[in-house]
Amino acid sequence: MTSSSLPLTDHPSPDSIVAWRPDGPVSRDQFLADVAQLAARFPPGGHILNVCQDRYHFLVGLSAAAVSGRVSLLPPNLTEETVARLSAATPDLVCLHDGQGAIGNLPSLGFPAPAPIGAGKLPVPHIPVDRVIAHVYTSGSTGVPGTHYKTWGSLVVNGLSEAERLGAAGHALVGTVPAQHMYGFESTVLICLHGRAALSSGRPFYPADIAAALAAVPRPRALVTTPFHLRALLDAGVAVPPLDFILSATAPLSEDLARRAEAALGAPLLEIYGCTETGQLASRRSTATRHWHLLGDVRLSPLDDRHAASGGHIDGLVPLGDVLEPVDERHFILHGRNADLINIAGKRTSLAYLNEQLCGIPGVVDGAFLMPDDEPDDHVTRLRAAVVAPGLAAREILAALRLRIDPIFLPRPLIFVDRLPRNAASKLPRADLQALFAAHDAVHRGAAR
Repeated sequence: MTSSSLPLTDHPSPDSIVAWRPDGPVSRDQFLADVAQLAARFPPGGHILNVCQDRYHFLVGLSAAAVSGRVSLLPPNLTEETVARLSAATPDLVCLHDGQGAIGNLPSLGFPAPAPIGAGKLPVPHIPVDRVIAHVYTSGSTGVPGTHYKTWGSLVVNGLSEAERLGAAGHALVGTVPAQHMYGFESTVLICLHGRAALSSGRPFYPADIAAALAAVPRPRALVTTPFHLRALLDAGVAVPPLDFILSATAPLSEDLARRAEAALGAPLLEIYGCTETGQLASRRSTATRHWHLLGDVRLSPLDDRHAASGGHIDGLVPLGDVLEPVDERHFILHGRNADLINIAGKRTSLAYLNEQLCGIPGVVDGAFLMPDDEPDDHVTRLRAAVVAPGLAAREILAALRLRIDPIFLPRPLIFVDRLPRNAASKLPRADLQALFAAHDAVHRGAAR
């Protein structure tokens, strides 16, 4: 960094569009007025739990906290245990909400009505590059969430790197992922502060709502989504207005789904790879290449028996939990998470690959494999799987899987559920999947008595 501070946003003029709301566009001046008004209303305390569901409200809350020297906490969930842990670590925590009320017993502040804009041009605040702006947390999909500290300088570089790679300047971004999740935070919020994109304030979930949200913003426009939401959108067969690109993350994307999406939606589909510890690291167009292209000045280097990331927006040298195969200095192949790799009787695969094969069976809406923690008494590891597949029988799914995977990886048992316990970012925390199987086992033990 050559400067000790950087502006809150790089939108170039007072009438630049920062966001799209149901009543129309939000200019930079309106955004700055809303930020100043909210910052002045914050009660004493240095930490904000920003649970605003309206994405524009979240953006204003994050920005107001940043310019007033406060830190935004972005936990993976809002369970009683999580909130209690955050409150214990930050006793001055205040909850900012926009209608759903306070969380737990935390002091709360409701999001105010839009601020009036004066006649003069509003100055853009500057923020020290070394100021910690946010505490973000690992999702807990493989264990207990961990805390990571993000500075303003690193977040600005993060947003600019992604915007440059995607060519996102001037695009309206409709996101199906929450702003509080690292992917949504980077790809629908940071990229609007620094990247000159404009976010759509909603967070549509159902296919018809996604199509309506896209139709409500002008071109150029893009959809920021996940494989789960994307598959549901395509399966629904709703008419989707023309797109300029699609962005996917949070889970592996099969080449089949990528090709299907590009054909149906008429736009290039790009994937983002990263993790909470580092933020986004690389991108690729899934239908064109297996190779991931590192963003900005991010670098990979060997570290013991794995790799670490550094440079660009990454503070220090951060070990990665994935198995990577470097192709050259700027490209690599991703083989999956260390925790996902499976070895049964000398045969190897990954949970990500098995999940892809399961979800690729016609008629399967959703599904996931689970590798048990405990070795059974007979020392023969048996994978388990849960599936959402109305209209299919277990024998049909197992028969289809036999054509796709080695029989040793067939699930025992395969259980049917109405839905999998995915979180707001469509991720499937391991603890929640384990609880699903524990509940199934308890019911069957009771029935056997």
